Amino acid sequence: MLPGKTYTPEDVVRILVGRWWLVVIPLVVCAAAGAAIGSRLPNRYRSETLIMLVPQRIPDSYVRSTVTSRIEDRLATLQEQLLSRSRLERIILDLDLYSALRRTLPMEDVVQRMRSDIDPIRIEGRESFRISYVNQDARTAQKTTERLASLFIEENLRDRENLAEDTNQFLESQLEDAKRRLVEYEKKLEEYRSRYGGELPSQATANLQAIQNLQTQLRSLAEATDRARERRLLLERQMVDLQSDPLAIAAVTPTGAQGAPQSTAQQLQAAQARLELLLSHATPDHPDVRTLQRSIRDLDAKLAAEGSQPADGEVPETPVTPTEALRQKRIRDLKADIADIDRQLAEKQGQDEQLRKVIAQYEARLAALPRRESDLVELTRDYATLQTAYQALLAKREDAKIAANLERRNIGEQFRVLDPARIPERPFSPIRWQIDLMGAASGLMIGLLFVGLREYRDSSFKTEDEVTRVLSLPVLALVPTMISTVERETRRRRALLAGGVAVLVLGSAAIAFWRLWPSS
Repeated sequence: MLPGKTYTPEDVVRILVGRWWLVVIPLVVCAAAGAAIGSRLPNRYRSETLIMLVPQRIPDSYVRSTVTSRIEDRLATLQEQLLSRSRLERIILDLDLYSALRRTLPMEDVVQRMRSDIDPIRIEGRESFRISYVNQDARTAQKTTERLASLFIEENLRDRENLAEDTNQFLESQLEDAKRRLVEYEKKLEEYRSRYGGELPSQATANLQAIQNLQTQLRSLAEATDRARERRLLLERQMVDLQSDPLAIAAVTPTGAQGAPQSTAQQLQAAQARLELLLSHATPDHPDVRTLQRSIRDLDAKLAAEGSQPADGEVPETPVTPTEALRQKRIRDLKADIADIDRQLAEKQGQDEQLRKVIAQYEARLAALPRRESDLVELTRDYATLQTAYQALLAKREDAKIAANLERRNIGEQFRVLDPARIPERPFSPIRWQIDLMGAASGLMIGLLFVGLREYRDSSFKTEDEVTRVLSLPVLALVPTMISTVERETRRRRALLAGGVAVLVLGSAAIAFWRLWPSS
């Protein structure tokens, strides 16, 4: 190529016309090779099926399914299961696929080849997807696609049923554990209530009522004790009066029964008896005791003056009058009544102590009530939590049972073939017109490349302008190229030889490709 040379459209046309054989030969050869390759490639048929997601026939408000994952996640999992070696190998053997490859390649490579022939699952919309398979035989592609769809649906049903059963078994074990813990807490709560019976918050009102009743009984007992003591004092006064005044019985004694007045010795004996009785409930400093002691001293002095006191200090026996007998009987009755009152007072004292002990026990229960209430609140809270968890697990277990039954009866959510696999009528590959077009385009590009290389290496002058521009010399004359007959014949033979060599090379390559290209 001449330095600084520029090309006009006329120059390009001139070059192409002058070197047309460099463009036509590669174009024809490559187009023929593309057509030969396209016709030799095996046909590949794709069969596909459309599967849709059918929701469960029972509303979710009545029965909730245990499968809650998205359809995309489930399809990805099912596709991994479907493309496993065990399942694909079983399909290959059952349908006798890739028989030629199985004779030359190991099963791992054959399974990998089948994986590459299975197109990825294409999701269409929200509730449908497609499964497709490619094979060189149209009927084989259709049968394999049907088998893949059937296996896909079976795997989905099996997975859903297994998931429902696993969920049911898991909830069963959790329910048994929750029931065991609930029974343990029930026993613990029952033991606590039995151990601290009477100190529980629910028994506070009963304890207060019991204390009030006991205090009422205690007040009634105190009043009865006071009345008994008053009666005892009254009886003591009567007895003292009888002992101090022997004539006090005359009011209740008939007139004919009255005898002579008592002697000094009898009066002294009565006074000593009164003193003994008075000292049983009064101190020596009591005014009545001192008065009675003075009376006894006076009677002793009077008896000494009369000279009637015995030497050994004993009072001589005197005959008992009816009045005296009646007085002594009355004194004995009064003593018996006082003794009976004393027994009653002792019993009332015991009852008082017993009531006070019982009241103290109830008050101790009330004092322990805050601590028992705190413990019981904690136990009750834990028990309520366990009971709530147990009820929740029980409800979930029942739902899981219903869901498992739903899956076993195949009325839950499932996949259904909406568009079954058909025998493809024409292959989807290879697209031969594209191969032919690519061959022709490749030949055209190769021819243009040859023309460009030939022009790049050509440094001869073709026009007057080229001479003037490159050499900057005036052109005196233009002499056309003069080719002799021998040179023309030589060029023609060279062109034919080059074309023949090119055709021979391309033909040999096409024949080798035809023989070496695998048929399956």
